[in-house]
Amino acid sequence: MRVFVTGASGWIGSAVVPELVKAGHEVTGLARSEASAEVVAAAGARVLRGTMDDLDVLRDAAAASDGVIHLAFKHDIAFTGNFREAAGSERRAVEAFAGALAGSGRPLVVASGLGGLTPGRVVTEQDGHEGGPAPTDVEGPAARLATAELVLSLASQGIRSSIVRLCPTVHGEGDKGFMARLAGIAREKGVAGYLGDGANRWPAVHRLDAANLFRLALEKAPAGTTLHAVGDEGVPIRSLAEVMGEQLGVPVKAIEADDAAGHFGWLAGLLGLDIPASAAATRELLGWQPVRPGLLADLGEGHYFRR
Repeated sequence: MRVFVTGASGWIGSAVVPELVKAGHEVTGLARSEASAEVVAAAGARVLRGTMDDLDVLRDAAAASDGVIHLAFKHDIAFTGNFREAAGSERRAVEAFAGALAGSGRPLVVASGLGGLTPGRVVTEQDGHEGGPAPTDVEGPAARLATAELVLSLASQGIRSSIVRLCPTVHGEGDKGFMARLAGIAREKGVAGYLGDGANRWPAVHRLDAANLFRLALEKAPAGTTLHAVGDEGVPIRSLAEVMGEQLGVPVKAIEADDAAGHFGWLAGLLGLDIPASAAATRELLGWQPVRPGLLADLGEGHYFRR
């Protein structure tokens, strides 16, 4: 297949592109800078220069492809106070793809997220679809959820659309996300900390296993499908702290709620969440089987703790 990939040079995209190329697909990756273009080319893909805001570029690339995987999101502005614009940009991109793919039966696979859908219980692929038609007037994280529902609704327009919900932690060597930040905090503070009793759980998936799922979704996910990229259903935060403490040679202890913001910074509001998730339906539907190390084993390999 000729596949167009946005976010092709990012943390997920730079694993998805080689996965597709290895499977024999012809990949074109969107690159907004020369550095991104070099990453995309090195992975074996053709480079298309442009940004998420170049809607004509996105539309034309989708029209010329046999399928689209949309991974790009403006995280840089989303986490510096302009989430509304980041979410709006994503929705406009999806609408551009919809215009190019309508009636074709071709696949559109869009990255989504798992966080906060059903706090305190295991979220499944059936959860999160209770709101009916996707609204256009919501803000914050709900705006991304609305865009995911829009993607699924495109099945009625003759598009083989699907969403892949990613865990808050997509781990692996080179990760600069939540786990890398927690490891840095433990080194800086001299303590591997957790909140409360540390029994709250986070789902996780290895980056390469997630890439494999995106390929399977492209190749064979039915229209209107929700998929979960979940390797570990729920890793207790205290267990993460214990591995970090062992790796760094620092004590492991609970951080009092009043001290959480000072200790964990912006992560304090997230670290106490209990957000386990299942991928049972995804595995049964597509035969997806994570084979890479789980999060605790990956932390145990030590690469998160090298300076």
